[in-house]
Order: sequence, then structure tokens, then C-alpha cells
Amino acid sequence: MKDAASPATSPGTYPGRYWHFLDDGRMQCDLCPRHCRLHDEQRGACFVRQRLGARMLLTAYGRSSGFCIDPIEKKPLNHFYPGSAVLSFGTAGCNLACKFCQNWDISKSREMETLAASAMPEAIAEAAAAHDCKSVAFTYNDPVIFAEYAMDVADACHELGILAVAVTAGYMGAQARRDFYSRMDAANVDLKGFTDAFYVSFTGAHLQPVLDTLLYLRHETKVWLEITTLLIPGKNDSDEEIRAEAQWIAKELGTDIPLHFTGFHPDYKMRDVPPTPFSTLARARKLATEAGLLYVYTGNVHDTAGATTYCPACRAPLIVRDWHAIESYRLTRTGTCPDCFAPVAGCFGHFEHQFGRRRIPVRIGM
Repeated sequence: MKDAASPATSPGTYPGRYWHFLDDGRMQCDLCPRHCRLHDEQRGACFVRQRLGARMLLTAYGRSSGFCIDPIEKKPLNHFYPGSAVLSFGTAGCNLACKFCQNWDISKSREMETLAASAMPEAIAEAAAAHDCKSVAFTYNDPVIFAEYAMDVADACHELGILAVAVTAGYMGAQARRDFYSRMDAANVDLKGFTDAFYVSFTGAHLQPVLDTLLYLRHETKVWLEITTLLIPGKNDSDEEIRAEAQWIAKELGTDIPLHFTGFHPDYKMRDVPPTPFSTLARARKLATEAGLLYVYTGNVHDTAGATTYCPACRAPLIVRDWHAIESYRLTRTGTCPDCFAPVAGCFGHFEHQFGRRRIPVRIGM
């Protein structure tokens, strides 16, 4: 199940990959484009990767901020086995510095005590199977920074027929990206804006590496891909930027990539910015649809029209949603419209019932 190079380990002592020594003796982390250069005992910007002598440790391995069972629509993934349950978890830390982070108590944590729940990969897979979860999602903070842990969990899940989902900002180095996504079945990538100036000012990162990840996922993997953009009033919600993003997705990734526009609420370092008006989300959905995208959704609001999946050909409503709850499901088992038989992009199967809006905390032992 584990890589031959991956020794048995206990929480917090896993040897991290993706690094090399520099001529000046520092250790460079190659996991993401930050390329943190570390002296002995220093941690990277993500906080969970630390140099100790000639080793890199992933201090979050086997440790989580908690486990919950969610509806898959909450990730958000609307075209990946709709209605199914997903076991969700994250660790601590992040490799971005988003001023608007809405999980900042986890992603910005600098206290390893935050990671109160400990579980090794096999235990997580067994818990997912025991709770009838279709998949396990690496979320709450970015799985890029705990990639080795996520990959081992994905391998354990696949042995039990459980799928693996990454909810990520996509800020990842080339080799780590290849290894990581070879284990994933689906991903929702946060495309946080569509200018480099926005990324630099509000996330401490850059746009191009995220676009590179999107291109890689679409053209070099079989990972099911959806994209989310959180619209922040006055920051990344202009017609020009929304239209440019939608046109780039249509041209470079294809018109059948689902795009979710979600609403911002004041949090972390941007408490003085007002919540996103519904009119902004509706406008963004209209602009993206006009750019040719077939599946555009609104999120963090009650908007049945903006949450519904429509046939790309005859526009019949096929999966009607209210928030995360499915009110009507007409898609065939093979993923086609029952009226005109047009295929709908995504991963579908036999639909009997839905998990619903519930969020159920789960305890997983060692």
C-alpha cells in the first residue's frame, strides 16, 4: 500500500519528500512554488514541513483537525456522484496567505495541539467504508502541504473501493503534482481570482502555477475537475475579470468544466469588506454562461436555479438542488438526459437517495 521508500511511521515523524540541498547548505522544499529555503529546525511557510538536520519531516502526518461526513456537494462537486457522502478532513497550516481565508482557525494554525484527532491511512479508509462514504476528501486546509499523508490515505481508500477527492488551491510543484494527482479521483481547485495582482496582494502567491495545475489536470490526467471562485466585492468581481476567467476556462480547459461562483463573508483579515451580494453571483453566472460554459453554479446562497444542473443540449433541469440538498434527480445512470439523451459531463452512477445537508462529526482512532 505504501511506497517502498515510505517507512512505517507514527504521527508527526514522517519523512517528507520533494526537497534538495542548496550549495549554501540550506534545504529547499520543492513541494510548491514558494521553494522555502530552510536552515536546521526551520519550518516552511506552510508550518507543517520542518527541516531537522539532513531530514525533512511532515509534522502533520497522521494528525488531523477533525473528521466529518459531508454531502459531496459541499466540496463543492456537483458532477461527482451527486448525493453521495464524503468523509472530510484536514490538518493545519497552508502554503498560501489568503487574507480572506474562511477556515483560518485551521489553515493559519501554528499550534500542533490543534491536530487533536490522530488517524493513520488504513483507519481513515476503514472508517469511510464503515460509514458508507463513496469518497474521502482532503479539505479544510490545502492537501498540497500534507501531500504524502493524503497520497497514503488515497492508496488505502482505493484498496477498499473508496475514491479520493482533493479540495485545493492548486499551488504545487511539477513532480509533487504528478505524484499527488496520480492518486486522486476528483479535484475542486480554488481559482481565487484571475489577475496576478490579486494573487500577490491577497494570497501571497501567483496565478500562473494555479493555471498550470488546471491545465495539467484537464489534459494529462483522468481526474474529474471542477473549479471554484470566491467573489469578493471590489477585489475580484469585475465583469472584465469574470469574463476573462470564463473565456480562459472555455478555451483552455473546455466548456464542460463546472465552475462555481461562491459568496464571500467577512472573515480573518478582511472583516471590513461586505458580504458578496446575490446580484454579483447571478451576474457572474450569466457572464460565464455567455462565455460558453455549460455548467455554472452559485454557492453559499439559497439559489435553486444557480444550483441546478441543466441538460447541455435541451436545457431541461436534471438535478435540482437547494443549497446542498437534491430535490429532484432525473439524470440516467449513464449520465445522460432522459429527454434528449445528451451526455452530461461528470462521474455518475445509480442514484437511490442522497446524504442530504447533514454534517456528522466522526471519531477515528489510531
